[in-house]
Amino acid sequence: MSLSEHFTLDELTHTDHREFDNTPNVEETENLTRLAEFLERIKIVLDGKPIMVNSAFRSKQVNDAVGSKDSSQHRIGCAADIRVPGMTPDEVVKAVIASGIGYDQIIREFDRWTHISVPNTKDMTPRRQALIIDKSGTRQYV
Repeated sequence: MSLSEHFTLDELTHTDHREFDNTPNVEETENLTRLAEFLERIKIVLDGKPIMVNSAFRSKQVNDAVGSKDSSQHRIGCAADIRVPGMTPDEVVKAVIASGIGYDQIIREFDRWTHISVPNTKDMTPRRQALIIDKSGTRQYV
């Protein structure tokens, strides 16, 4: 099922933890649709480069299996971990911040991927929170 021009429900719910059900409910699917539309905007910011989704929606079982917190925006379908061929995670973060686009959170994670999210509800104002997570811990992106 297509959620937007370039992103499908299958892509945004894919998991390597196939032993767990990773099917979103109606509200989570609506969030994934908002996320897919946001990723389309990111694609434009990045001059049409392909966006590879490592992880987006995670059921509680999948989220627990990857060692993430229950408060993760992945749990409700509002976040995606992405890679962009030909760009480093730092370049992705800088391009998104410079664009002025209304992201909720962007995180350069371990210099391997970029976490990006939309607000938890469509009525919330994006926080525009930029962070770095690596072996040194979590800190503001500067």
